[in-house]
Amino acid sequence: MRRLLEFGWLLAALWLLAGCGQVITRITPIPTATPTVGLSPVATPRPTATPAPYTPAPTPTPTVTPTPIIYIIQPGDNLLKIARQFGVSVEALREANGITDPRLLQINQELVIPREEMEGEGTPTPTPTPLPFAVENITFSYTPLGGLWCFGEVHNTTDVDLEQAGVMVTLLDAKGQTLAQEQEYVQVSLIGPGERAPFAVHFAQPPAGFDSYLAVPWVGVRGYVGSYYRDLEVRELRGEGERYATYYVTGKVANIGPEDAVEVIVTVTIYDALGRVIGSRQAAPEHNVIPRGGETTFAVQLTPAGGPVSSFRVTALGRRVPTPTPASQ
Repeated sequence: MRRLLEFGWLLAALWLLAGCGQVITRITPIPTATPTVGLSPVATPRPTATPAPYTPAPTPTPTVTPTPIIYIIQPGDNLLKIARQFGVSVEALREANGITDPRLLQINQELVIPREEMEGEGTPTPTPTPLPFAVENITFSYTPLGGLWCFGEVHNTTDVDLEQAGVMVTLLDAKGQTLAQEQEYVQVSLIGPGERAPFAVHFAQPPAGFDSYLAVPWVGVRGYVGSYYRDLEVRELRGEGERYATYYVTGKVANIGPEDAVEVIVTVTIYDALGRVIGSRQAAPEHNVIPRGGETTFAVQLTPAGGPVSSFRVTALGRRVPTPTPASQ
């Protein structure tokens, strides 16, 4: 038993000696390399551009087409008269309406009045120099309402037809200064050489009196027969009435030409014993379309401005039937 115990102690001692003599190698661990993370440098932010204030794209402004001016032709109108009324040139009026022959204008026809201010405002309409016709047989008559009428007639002393004739009447004081001035067209559209046509110029607010006057040609151009029809003859004329009251002129108009006449107008002028004009009037006959070889009657009533009526003159003028334009192929 003792030996077994000694042997046990021996084994235990040997085991201890073995543990004490062990060389323990300390291994210093190699530090694991810390991976370097490549950091991109922080980008310096670019300066933020300050935007300019936003200007919206211009909105196209639609061109406003002005409302055209439409004029309805009245009896006695012509291109020159209408052009002066609206302050445009005759040429512009013709171009705007495609008028090749101004003598073909019809009563109640619509005309477009061009807006010449687009071409240049303030451009005066040139005034043609009137043909040298005579202004004769002048009389004046105040009205009960305070107006003043100047009656007279133009005498075509040239050797050509006269058209668009008008006169200017100026009232003067004792020193020759202008007191009032008015202009007006004669009452016959086309005046042949040696023929006459009456006019009536109205002063709405005349002076209380005047010492003298001037009556001169205002406008007048060489006439163009064109669509005018002059082959009309007045017949069986008769005038009657009271000495200073209503005066009646009656008669017939015969078509002695080769064509039909349309838009026939009769013009009557009445004169006093001195041959001065004391009244005039235009009127359509009973039928203003007269076929060739035909005739119609007329009756015109006038009130003389002074008098009595000593004589009268009657003229008739018409137009040819417009020639149809061939249809475009």
